[in-house]
Amino acid sequence: MASLAGSFYLLFDSVLLESRLSSSAQVDADQIKLFASATLRGGVRASANLKSDTSLGVRTAEGNGGLPKVLLSSVRGSEAEIYLFGACITSWKPAGGKDLLFLRPDAVFNGQKPISGGIPHCFPQFGPGPMQQHGFARNLEWNLLDSENSRDEPAVTLKLEDSLYTRSMWDFGFQALYKVRLQGKSLSTSLTITNTDLKPFSFTTALHTYFRASISGALVKGLKGCRTLNKDPDPTNPVEGKEERDVVTFPGFVDCIYLGASNELLLENGLGDTLTIKNTDWPDAVLWNPNTQMESSYREFVCVENAQIGVVQMEPGQSWVAEQHISLT
Repeated sequence: MASLAGSFYLLFDSVLLESRLSSSAQVDADQIKLFASATLRGGVRASANLKSDTSLGVRTAEGNGGLPKVLLSSVRGSEAEIYLFGACITSWKPAGGKDLLFLRPDAVFNGQKPISGGIPHCFPQFGPGPMQQHGFARNLEWNLLDSENSRDEPAVTLKLEDSLYTRSMWDFGFQALYKVRLQGKSLSTSLTITNTDLKPFSFTTALHTYFRASISGALVKGLKGCRTLNKDPDPTNPVEGKEERDVVTFPGFVDCIYLGASNELLLENGLGDTLTIKNTDWPDAVLWNPNTQMESSYREFVCVENAQIGVVQMEPGQSWVAEQHISLT
């Protein structure tokens, strides 16, 4: 869980952002002083008494395990929830109210382990490798950098930078910016990685998106013709191939990388919903379902991930940007 000092600065920054950017609520200097005083006395929990009375736009709140989170709510009826720990989007409800993301029942909110479910980050490493599985970005608290407190299309930008902890695994200076925007029936993200070091570095990355689904009816379209790396039956020795199917289903264990994937995939979740997953500059895709390796929940979700499997080489000062746009059709 974030320290008291960390919680104070997070929430104090949130008030300043709302004061500067909100068109629906203003926070004056006395409120900021009161907010700071209450936070120092009571930690994150004190924030609940000082929120705007409107539920639309961008709000901060205390989440599970006392972890801070950001809530986005649109006048169109859509909602999203983002934990600063891991910059993990844990809930997305388009207008109509049904959550289209999936949180695993074994998800923990203790600030020590990555949140299992929603849209976790894989950076600066996808999969296993010299550092922890999927890198460190999903296992650190990001900072709230900016917000657009719009009643129509609220947005928030989170930031992660190098630290002694990250440099112990990956000795480079970097900045990661993650912008999340909510619309009535869609959710958009933009990830920007910048090399702030004096030497080049390389990385791989992905958005490990868990979609709520019925495994028996879920299917994905748009992958035909892709070169594949299939980790079934041996995850340590992927089998190269080519996707020949128009429609990909999940009949058993699925862990397959699709290289050079289309920038638009279609997911039918088996629950009556059809989602379009568009992207800009995410060149690859991953499908994953653990089947009986996760007996308690595998029937309830599928992972359809935008990914950068090939290594990105970046010189000092260079940036890499990739966008994702998920919509209910």
